[in-house]
Amino acid sequence: MDSAVARERALDAAERLFYGRGVQSVGMDDIRGASGVSLKRLYQLFPAKEELVVACLERRDVRWRQRLAAHVERQGDARERLLAVFDWLETWFGEADFRGCAWINVYGELGATSERVVARVRDHKQAFRDCLAGLVAGAGLDAALTGPLFLLAEGAMVTAGITGSTAPAAEARAAAEVLLRAG
Repeated sequence: MDSAVARERALDAAERLFYGRGVQSVGMDDIRGASGVSLKRLYQLFPAKEELVVACLERRDVRWRQRLAAHVERQGDARERLLAVFDWLETWFGEADFRGCAWINVYGELGATSERVVARVRDHKQAFRDCLAGLVAGAGLDAALTGPLFLLAEGAMVTAGITGSTAPAAEARAAAEVLLRAG
């Protein structure tokens, strides 16, 4: 198995295990078993578990933002694009394996001990906020709406992760509609 294939298998297994069980409860041996990549190769690719966590977050970030952007871009009206963010969240929350926001989860586990993980989490959240800022600007709305919309979405993520319900997305969307009417 070449390095690129081994890396992808390791990342697939690690992401699934970390998201499903938490980072600290998953050992490198678990990843070896789930990926079929030997421990020796795993440690060649990722000399420390932290490197594997960071790589998982970076890869997941790209996919997450691409999925969101694809959904939002299907909307013709600029204001509907903003609301489509919340519709997409509702779809995401309804996925069978949804366990909340991976970045919030990892931050809760490792935020006090890993500056690299904190940096990836902050980068992801800033990119999401920037996405919302772009949508707000594209709709010709006051930039001050970005913060409240970001907090509505983030709050919905946390609440959906805890409750296992898609309802927080619809509730956040309704609040966003109120904000947009006022803005």
